[in-house]
Amino acid sequence: MRNYHPTMPGFNAGVDALIEGMAGLPDMELHVVSCLQQPARSPEKLAANVWFHALHVPKIGWLRTGYQGCIRAVRRKLQELKPDIVQGYGTERDCAISAVFSGFPNVVSIQGNMAEIARLFRARPGSYLWLTARLENFTLRRTAGVICNSLYTENLVRSRAKKTWVVYPALRSAFLEPAPDHPAGAQSCVLLNVGVISSRKRQLELLDVAEALHRQGLKFEFRFIGTANASEDYVAAFLKRIKPMEAAGYARCLGRVTAEELIPNYDSAAGMVHFSSEEAFGLNVAEGLARNLKIFGSRVGGIAEIAGDAPAAELFGENDWAGLTAAMAGWIAQGHPRPQGANALMRKRFHPEVVVRRHLEIYREVLNTFS
Repeated sequence: MRNYHPTMPGFNAGVDALIEGMAGLPDMELHVVSCLQQPARSPEKLAANVWFHALHVPKIGWLRTGYQGCIRAVRRKLQELKPDIVQGYGTERDCAISAVFSGFPNVVSIQGNMAEIARLFRARPGSYLWLTARLENFTLRRTAGVICNSLYTENLVRSRAKKTWVVYPALRSAFLEPAPDHPAGAQSCVLLNVGVISSRKRQLELLDVAEALHRQGLKFEFRFIGTANASEDYVAAFLKRIKPMEAAGYARCLGRVTAEELIPNYDSAAGMVHFSSEEAFGLNVAEGLARNLKIFGSRVGGIAEIAGDAPAAELFGENDWAGLTAAMAGWIAQGHPRPQGANALMRKRFHPEVVVRRHLEIYREVLNTFS
C-alpha cells in the first residue's frame, strides 16, 4: 500500500477478497498488519471482526537492511496480539520474512514468483529483483508451509518449502455478481488489457497486434488499464508508440483506475487480451471471465489453469503472435460475441467463501503440527 492519503487502507485484489471472506466469519478474529514508510491515518477496524494495524517503519528498515525494521515492528505488534497463526502475504517485499520471524506458527502465500522472475529477466546482482529472489529463497525454507496461487507456482517452490498447498486467490464478490448480457454486435468492440505496463506483460508488443488488426480495416478499440511509470524505458516506448493510435481511435491508455471503476470498464468491453511472458496466476484473467469477457491469452503459468477450460477462451503459445492476431481478427469480424457461463464457473472456483474455507483447513493443519 503506497497511497498514504486515504483514511481507508487499500490492498491488492487478492488480499481484499480474502479479508471480505473472513469478515463473514464472526467466530474468527483477523488482524491485518501493514508496514508503511510514512505515517498515515487509518481505521482501527475494517469489519466487525477485522482489525487493522499500520506500523510506521523508516526507510532504513526496509530492503537495504533486509527488512529488519519491518521484522522488528511486526514482531513487537504480534507479541501484543498473541495470534494463533501468522500468514505472510507475498514475497515481493516485507510480508513473508516478517511472518517467518514473527515468533508464531506461520505460513507464506506466494503472489509473484520472485526467484523465477529474476531468472527470466537475468536480474543484475544487487538489483531489487536479485535481492528479492534471495530473500524469497531464505524465507520459503523457514516457514511451516507455502500457499501457492497455482500449480505452476507450486512446481517452482516445492523444492524450497517444507510443505505446499495450492489455493487459487479469491475474487472480490462484486466481480462475481451476474454480468450484463450483450448480444453479439450490439456494442462497439472494446478489448481490454489490465495490468502494470511492463516488459513481462508485453503491452508494447500488443500494440503490433493492434496495428495489424487496424490495417485489416477492423473496427475496435484497445484499452490498456494499469500503472504506467514513464521513467522506465519500456513504458516510455509504449506511451510514445500508442500516441498515434490514440489519435486514430483504435487504442488508448487509461492508466491506473480505482477498484470501483474496474467493473464498469470490464462490462463496457467485449474481450480481454492478456499475453504475459510469465504469470504466477493471472487474477485479471479470472476477473475478465467473471464478467463473461472473451479471453485471448498466452498459455503460460496460471493463465492456462484459469482459462484452459473456460467457455470460448483461446490460449496460444508464448510467442504465437500470428495465431493470436488471426484469432482476434476472426472474432471481431464475427461480431465479437461474449461467452456464456464463464461467470458461473468463476463463482464456483474463486468465491471468497470457498477460498477462506480452504485457508482455515490449512491453518488447522499447521496448528496441529505445533500442538
